[in-house]
Order: sequence, then C-alpha cells, then structure tokens
Amino acid sequence: QVQLVESGGGLMQPGGSLRLSCEASEIIFSTYNMGWYRQAPGKQRELVAAFTSGGSTNYADSVKGRFTISRDNTRNTIYLQMNSLKPEDTAVYYCNADGTSRVQPSHLEYYYWGQGTQVTVSS
Repeated sequence: QVQLVESGGGLMQPGGSLRLSCEASEIIFSTYNMGWYRQAPGKQRELVAAFTSGGSTNYADSVKGRFTISRDNTRNTIYLQMNSLKPEDTAVYYCNADGTSRVQPSHLEYYYWGQGTQVTVSS
C-alpha cells in the first residue's frame, strides 16, 4: 500500500520557522520524484519545492532563499525547512510523489499525495 504521511504543520508567527516531514512507502521514495505543494484558500495548488529526476531541486520564486527541501534516504523521508515565514505562506501543504519520469507498473499510479498539513503564519 502506497502511503505519504506528513507531519509538522502548525501555527507560527511571521519570521518564525517550521519543518515539515513526509515519510513515503519505500517503492515510491526510491523511484518517484518527491516534492511539496501548497494550496491557500481560494487559490490553486502550487509547487513549493521538489527534487528532479537529475537530483537537483526546484523552488517557487516566492520561497527561494527561505525554504529548503531535503531528504533522508535511510528514513524514506523528505523535509521542508521553512524559515522567515510570512503570512502569505499560510496554506495546506501537501507532499507529492511524481512518477511521470518513467513508465510505472499497472498497479501504481503516476501521482500520489499526502493528506495535507495546515501551516498558518499569523501574529
């Protein structure tokens, strides 16, 4: 069973920091591109940060220099370190596994999503 289990959201004051975690099933973690998306009320879901097939990282312009995506291959876990948080970072954050870089066996989907974790930045 494929699972993406997130943790680490919460309420933080502007300028503060939070770290999100996402533990994935091993088959997904080892073969899919992992990343983070977010969706604010009334807005579309958007990419925050992700690993690419070549092992590099992509960041949304709005979070460059403040957020860092990382991974621990021994724990099948990715992280999103969020520093210098702003009220506009308030959103539900979703862990994503993207399998479109290769043909997947029929019993696997091409996209998986975590359940989402709320991040609220407010004074």
